[in-house]
Amino acid sequence: MNKTSFKKLNPYLNHESYHVFFSNLSSPLKIGIVLSLRKKSKNVTELSKEMLIEQSKLSHALSSLKKCKIVNAEKKGKQRIYSLNKKTIVPIFDLIFKHASIHCKCSCCANNKCGRRE
Repeated sequence: MNKTSFKKLNPYLNHESYHVFFSNLSSPLKIGIVLSLRKKSKNVTELSKEMLIEQSKLSHALSSLKKCKIVNAEKKGKQRIYSLNKKTIVPIFDLIFKHASIHCKCSCCANNKCGRRE
C-alpha cells in the first residue's frame, strides 16, 4: 500500500494543515500579534510601536498568518489594516482563554512558565 492510499484510509496521518496552523501559533511573535489584534485592528506601524518590533519582522510574520487565514488584511489607501479572522480564530482564542481560566490553575500558568525549565 502506498503512502497516499494509506492516508486516505487513516485521515489522522494527513496532518500537514494542522502542522502549518499550529506552527504559526507556536511563535511568540505571532501569538503577540494575534493577542494585539484581539483588542482592535491595526496597521504594521501601530503593531510595531505597540510590540517594539521592526516593521520588516512584523510584515514577515503577518504574511505567514495571512496565508493560513489567521489574520485578514484590508487595504485602506496605502495602508493595510490587519484584523483577526472573526469567524474561526476569535472563537478558538475565546475557547483557549476559557480553558485556561478553568483548567490552568498552577502557579507556572499564572506566570506564563508552564512547561519551561528554570
